[in-house]
Amino acid sequence: MRTIRPKFRKMFLIVLWTLCTGALLAGNTPILAESFLMPKKLQQNGFATLSAPQAVAAFLEEHIRLPEQPFASDMAQRAFLRRSKQDIEELLTTQGYFSPVVTFGKTVRDETEIPVIQVDPGPLTHVESVQIEFQGDIIADDSKQQKKLQRWRKNWPLKPGEPFRSADWENAKAALLADVSYEKYAAARIVDSEAVVDKKNATAALHIVIDSGPAFYFGELEITGLERYDTEMIENYRPFRTGDPYSKELMHLFQIALQSIPHFGNVSVSIPPDTAKHAAVPVYVSVTETKAQRIAIGGGYSSNNGARAELNFSNHNFLHRAWNFNTLLRLEQKRQTFLTGISTLPDQNNIYYAASASLQRTDIRDLVTVRQRVDAARIYQTRNLQRQYALSWQREEKRPDGAINQTNEALAFDWRFRYNVVDDPVNIRRGNISEVRIGGGAELIFSDQDFIRTYGRQQNWWPVGKNGVIYLRGEAGYTFADSRFGIPQEYLFRAGGIQSVRGYDFLSLGVQEGNAIVGGRAMATGTIEYTHWFLQNWGAAAFVDAGSAADNIKDMHLFVGYGIGPRWRSPAGPLALDLARSHETGTLRVHFSMVVNF
Repeated sequence: MRTIRPKFRKMFLIVLWTLCTGALLAGNTPILAESFLMPKKLQQNGFATLSAPQAVAAFLEEHIRLPEQPFASDMAQRAFLRRSKQDIEELLTTQGYFSPVVTFGKTVRDETEIPVIQVDPGPLTHVESVQIEFQGDIIADDSKQQKKLQRWRKNWPLKPGEPFRSADWENAKAALLADVSYEKYAAARIVDSEAVVDKKNATAALHIVIDSGPAFYFGELEITGLERYDTEMIENYRPFRTGDPYSKELMHLFQIALQSIPHFGNVSVSIPPDTAKHAAVPVYVSVTETKAQRIAIGGGYSSNNGARAELNFSNHNFLHRAWNFNTLLRLEQKRQTFLTGISTLPDQNNIYYAASASLQRTDIRDLVTVRQRVDAARIYQTRNLQRQYALSWQREEKRPDGAINQTNEALAFDWRFRYNVVDDPVNIRRGNISEVRIGGGAELIFSDQDFIRTYGRQQNWWPVGKNGVIYLRGEAGYTFADSRFGIPQEYLFRAGGIQSVRGYDFLSLGVQEGNAIVGGRAMATGTIEYTHWFLQNWGAAAFVDAGSAADNIKDMHLFVGYGIGPRWRSPAGPLALDLARSHETGTLRVHFSMVVNF
């Protein structure tokens, strides 16, 4: 008899032990050779063991519960194994394994036989072919719609060669139906769908037929829930007219617009998907009116103006015409404001009017100002665009510490244009905002100085990966005038603080006048910031700000601030707590604020 060399003895014993253990586990049930070749993962407790390849182990562990106590009898054990086999086969089918093999064996633990459920899922089924058909009016629609059909077929996610899973199949069908019914074809439906599975070759042939039905067009509004207000106010908010093609996006925008005004609490906008009414489908609008008058008390804190307390009274049915009347008293450490104003609701051309009067006192960087102001404005506003013409008169008492006090008056005309396209107005990941303002006054018309003020701002957001956002901001302004004297501070420029140059105090960059910092005729600032969201609502940002304000462009000195800070997504928008360093002095400052992007 040939003697086994010592260096091979250990290897021989390991192989022999493996074969014997495999036979013991299998009993009299044959085991596919492929099962031994696939990496296994065990789910076990003291009463049963589940053995499956890594590819499906986590899925089975999530859905198969092993017994938590000994079996009462052999019959109970057999019933558990039979039920487990059926459940495993059904579960694996949903994951694209249509030929699973589930076998049973036994192992001994603490002198007790433990049943072993062994799973061989078999080959994963892959998509072999896809056939998408359309029926109804959509196939005879214009060339633009035909391009959509081609795009939908191209963007179908379950392409040949992709794994076939039941959830992916159902989601793909639902997404395609949602795309078809999003515009014009509100009654689109799936009339046939099948996935023919070839178990032998582990392939699936997919076939889906969608009937678009007729094209839908908006009809009249049918409004319920109004008591104090006239139906005209709702009519003026709708972004479509009778006869326009149906669009789910326009319905959504209509509902958002109604929910954004304070007159209504709950708003519901819908249509009946009745093909018999497709030529003029009624739009059902259901609203719940809120109380017309309310008093609100609030408080807060910003590193720009310090602690804040405010009292606000509003009447949303002023003079019984659904006009908004507001009176606000806001007390901040550096600024105190009393304001009262009234605004109408938009008409059918998206135009509304506003008028206000205010009294404000500020004490910032050793400059005290007391201002009385009266405004009137005509505003055109849509979802993405605002265009405003305003006329305002103000009288300002300017009291710089260590310099001469002045009283400045101006009657100014102001034009403002703002355009924004953002993915989410509260938490922006992609988009841009552009703003331009031009205004001025003349000495001949109730102003102490001739001046023209210009201002521009650009903001851009770009997503970086799944959790990052790059933000760029730039702004610049210049006031054309012979001198800054005689011009109210609102038409001049200072910089520093939140939304300007962090690392420097609020409005601390400007023109030295005595011991105070006052506004100059030139300003430019910019920001680059990267925010990364580590959790759903928690992130951190790193930023660099730069800019300056002066009386002339040639006198501008670049101030740089940089830092980091956490971000928290609140329901009203991200909250920021920034630690910023002034490159000029090395001073560290903390800035706390709501991240306001508009």
